Amino acid sequence: MERKEFLRRGFLSALGSATILPMLGSCGKDSVDPETTDITTGTTTGTTGSCTSTASETAGPFPTKTPGSLVTNDITSDRSGTKLTVKINIQNKNNSCTALANAIVDIWHCDAAGNYSEYGGSSMQSTNYTTAHFLRGRQTTDTNGLVTFTSIYPGWYSGRAPHIHVHIYNSGGTSLLVTQIAFDQTINNTVYAQEAYKSHGLQDTTNANDNVFRDGVTTELASFGGSVAEGYILTHTIVVGA
Repeated sequence: MERKEFLRRGFLSALGSATILPMLGSCGKDSVDPETTDITTGTTTGTTGSCTSTASETAGPFPTKTPGSLVTNDITSDRSGTKLTVKINIQNKNNSCTALANAIVDIWHCDAAGNYSEYGGSSMQSTNYTTAHFLRGRQTTDTNGLVTFTSIYPGWYSGRAPHIHVHIYNSGGTSLLVTQIAFDQTINNTVYAQEAYKSHGLQDTTNANDNVFRDGVTTELASFGGSVAEGYILTHTIVVGA
């Protein structure tokens, strides 16, 4: 089955055991918290005063298998691409959106060619990167609720708009939210014209046509500074209930 068809059909129905929870999730709207027993369906939003929860999304077909072993802020490894500094602020909607310190934040995304580490050699992804761990990492928020990662600008794969996956836990390791970060189309166009990306071409799916983001990216669209020459700085706030 090709990856795009997988996105249409979903993956949850094929799973029946907690022993394979790390593989849970298609890239549809089914929400999955790997490594926890709580599985919900649909986008989760909520408000406390003016504080709006970030949308819950699928962990996708390529979640990090052992995130606790990848505690690092530079997740680039040997991957080539436009430099991207990722700054994520975690806020607690149950405390008037104050900064959430000591939250555990995992991120992962594909490389310039649209491939994920830890997977491959299958119909989902032909290139075999099962023994690699690039573009995956874990950090703990500081007193300002901030984590910072050094990475490259993600590529894309058929059927999905460019994105970064994020899984947030509290300090005790309880899952709080799985979500995704969406990207601005204008910056995508600029980045994908660069050498590391141009052989792959422009993405075939925009946010508006993406089956994860097409219901809106109000709480998921990142802000950007910097340039393609010097590298971009992505800033994004994620609101969880803790």
